[in-house]
Amino acid sequence: MDAAPANLAIVAADTFGTSLRDDVLSGLAARPMTLPAKWFYDASGSELFEAICKTPEYYVTRTELAIMHRHLESIGAALPHGAVLVEPGSGAGTKTRLLIEACRPSAYVPIDISRSMLEAGAAGTARRFPALRVLAIHADYTRLDDLPDERLPPGAKRVLFFPGSTIGNFTPEETRAFLSRVARWIGPAGSILIGVDTRKDPVVLEAAYDDSAGVTARFNLNLLARLNVELGASFDLSRFRHRSRYDALLGRVEMHLESLVDQQVQVAGVQHAFRKGETIHTENSYKYAPDAFRALAASSGYDCPAMWSDADEAFAIYHLVPCGQAGGLQ
Repeated sequence: MDAAPANLAIVAADTFGTSLRDDVLSGLAARPMTLPAKWFYDASGSELFEAICKTPEYYVTRTELAIMHRHLESIGAALPHGAVLVEPGSGAGTKTRLLIEACRPSAYVPIDISRSMLEAGAAGTARRFPALRVLAIHADYTRLDDLPDERLPPGAKRVLFFPGSTIGNFTPEETRAFLSRVARWIGPAGSILIGVDTRKDPVVLEAAYDDSAGVTARFNLNLLARLNVELGASFDLSRFRHRSRYDALLGRVEMHLESLVDQQVQVAGVQHAFRKGETIHTENSYKYAPDAFRALAASSGYDCPAMWSDADEAFAIYHLVPCGQAGGLQ
């Protein structure tokens, strides 16, 4: 095993709150049944998500990368050089390395719930940029109140990077709560660079979350496999199937796991009955027209001085700053 780069430190934050067991038991007792999407990301789930990003139907990753390549100079000019770059849900960090080249931060703070993905991604970035201080935080970023200031360069402005339309996993109310939380991380002089998917043809949206190779289906079903391993559950994966559907009224793609038969499943010593056709709702992915997202950001206390998109406006990257921030960020 390679030694950890000298410019990398990894810390754990006690932010996990409810346990996997608690979340699963409460979610399966609810009607309709739900499971938090954050539990997708064990080692296998993280690898499957990276594979989803390479499927031809999943346009999000390649479209956002194309926007970044095309507008990287403009994006870099909008952000302060020497900042602390913070990335919740950092994953593999491919887009992050582009941004680091453009704005040359003094430190990079990836945050991820998957320890294995965090370590691999942070180590790769630290090796690529040996002069960059990398402070990786193993945490549930939706529960992280503050960053470890004592480990970060004093006085440096902060930029939150939140690509991939991960913000779409939150309801609008949860989005406001998240943006309020990260306002404490970045402070009044900070800024956010955030990727947001747009509303489009439902056929395109549903295919993106149900690819022909079945990678997304395996990703969704892997959640049940994880419960079998970690909670001693008795899910027979062949008795469930992945389903995605677009709700035009709510403007979101929903992912579900559908029971194919009437069945009983034991999870952590508790029996759960599933009717044929009953589903577990595992994920939402909200899509926003540009005006709608700007309004949502404004209701959360942010101005939007810039937005970058592709020619078809299939995806957008927004630059957000706390309302009232004067004089720009340079």
